[in-house]
Amino acid sequence: MTQYILRRIIQAIPLLLVISFSVFLLMNLIPGGPLAAYENNPNITPEDLARLKTELGLDAPIHVRYWNWLTAVVRGDWGISQITRRPALTEIAEKLPNTLYLSLIAFFFALIISLPIGIISATRQYSWFDHFATTVAFIGQSMPVFWFGLVLIIIFNATLKHPNGGPFLPGGGMFTIGADFSLDDRLSHLILPASVLTFFSLGTHIRYMRAGMLDVLHQDYIRTAYAKGQHERAVLLNHALKNSVLPLVTIIGLEIPGLFAGAVITETIFSWPGMGRLFFNSIERGDYAVMMGILMMSATLIVAFGLITDIVYAFLDPRIRFD
Repeated sequence: MTQYILRRIIQAIPLLLVISFSVFLLMNLIPGGPLAAYENNPNITPEDLARLKTELGLDAPIHVRYWNWLTAVVRGDWGISQITRRPALTEIAEKLPNTLYLSLIAFFFALIISLPIGIISATRQYSWFDHFATTVAFIGQSMPVFWFGLVLIIIFNATLKHPNGGPFLPGGGMFTIGADFSLDDRLSHLILPASVLTFFSLGTHIRYMRAGMLDVLHQDYIRTAYAKGQHERAVLLNHALKNSVLPLVTIIGLEIPGLFAGAVITETIFSWPGMGRLFFNSIERGDYAVMMGILMMSATLIVAFGLITDIVYAFLDPRIRFD
């Protein structure tokens, strides 16, 4: 196991270098380039643009610019935001807790809801509950996130009213601007965006949990456990669950890096001040330093959690060996 982990870490280094260079190259091929934010400013003259291009090293060859960026990132310098003129790392660090606050809650609820539903749906295959759960799962997988978010805003913010006369639920933001801190206020702002993310993840989790459980329930060792007179709950929890959850572990391993990157559409619709909205605003404004920081953080987390997922596999299934 130790040799496998070291080998994967060593393999991850050139992989991240290739990813970083590809992203850096694509960023610099975007029309307008890193100076696009200044070109439409009437106070910026062509001479100022030429001076900025030289100061930022944008007149150097692409490989030289990439090397300068890479060495700076290794030192902890992720660049300066062209919009706020603050370090890109500071911009990301400020938004990351907000994204984790929203994403982890939605992820937790999606997981604890999907596990029992997937198990019951598999053990009661083709029952009314199975058909209902499958329908909900397909709706969750196929429904556009932006549409569902707007529907919730129309219903709970524009249509339904609170007894005090205001909207039943806030339609955006993380808290009421100008109001003192209140747990009720924070939770009310959390309900709609968290519901969208939970429902969106719920469909995938239910389908994978159901499929994994169905595959395991027909194995010989499950029939042997039943033949020994074990109770159904004991068979499911002690024998079936551990192996049926493997496909879901793969999905979770791919989803967790996305929790840090943020939900771009959901956070934009609900004006949630997180990583997803920061990335969307960076694209709109051409803030290349922040975009590169978020993309590289996401790529690093994907590689890291791919390794963690493989390790978890070995603990869940003793038949898997990496050494």
